[in-house]
Amino acid sequence: MEQSETNETAAIESIDAREASPVVTQARSVAGPVITQGTPGCPTCGTVAWAQNGGTASSSYVYALGQIGTRFPRPSVEKEMAQATGRAETAGHTDQQAFHDVLSRRENRYLVRQLCWVLSIHGLETYILQPRDPADLDLLISAVQPQSSPWISAVIGVRGPVAPPEFCNGLMIPIVAFNQIYTFSRDGLIEAIPRPERLPAEQFGPAARELFDRIMQMTDNAGNEDQHRALNYLAVRYPKIYAHVAEAFAGDSSLSGVEVRPSRLSGTRNIVDCIFSYTNRNTDYTEKYFVRCDVTEEFPFLVTKLSPYYDR
Repeated sequence: MEQSETNETAAIESIDAREASPVVTQARSVAGPVITQGTPGCPTCGTVAWAQNGGTASSSYVYALGQIGTRFPRPSVEKEMAQATGRAETAGHTDQQAFHDVLSRRENRYLVRQLCWVLSIHGLETYILQPRDPADLDLLISAVQPQSSPWISAVIGVRGPVAPPEFCNGLMIPIVAFNQIYTFSRDGLIEAIPRPERLPAEQFGPAARELFDRIMQMTDNAGNEDQHRALNYLAVRYPKIYAHVAEAFAGDSSLSGVEVRPSRLSGTRNIVDCIFSYTNRNTDYTEKYFVRCDVTEEFPFLVTKLSPYYDR
């Protein structure tokens, strides 16, 4: 689909030869008072206000990779969605195509605001997503567009309170007020990474996929711990790690470890070392390389490029 191809290109076209280049440009931050209590007539209004007004009290940062889906918070919303679908021209569409087509129509934007938007990680519903800027609802709609291969969404925001039972039909998981979402397919991401000329595509592709999957499948990687935020950031913003692991495989070494440690440079800033270990399959000799990241604030960034790492 033309719209799907455009969305994927916009999401990953900046994974290029530059170091840790930005993927999308829609980053918004709204500062304001934090409101956590609802009103008698609207028990969820306080939660929405918390998201749209900054969500900084008792919060932690999130940089998570997963799949975005929807839930109906109340039966009335589900019935209203069915009526809107009945008014639309959806002949020949699959259920998912019809669902996305209805939500994409401007006159149905009220339904987009009513739905519960949920980020699932490893198949588990992990966060309820709330935009800080209502204009960012478009990012959620794009994330559920049907395509041949599953979308992966990178969600960057602030983790806040657990949703009350009435907020999302009993789903009591943390709410994330997001500033940025960019959505892509795994294959699209790998294809957009600059491939070293000395490495053939049949070697580079499988190596890059293995590293990406390794990071995605790390135990308890919900994107809210410093080490996971750093690795998720590198997975989608630092293409050099993919080229390096492909070169290691070509040299008959295996990726024997991926770990994150506090950096010796940590002081007023929260800095971590992301360490990649490679073990030669013939000699069992292990080499380590690391990337240093600053995860002090909501948006991680690169401090030191990929370099040899020596244990203290």
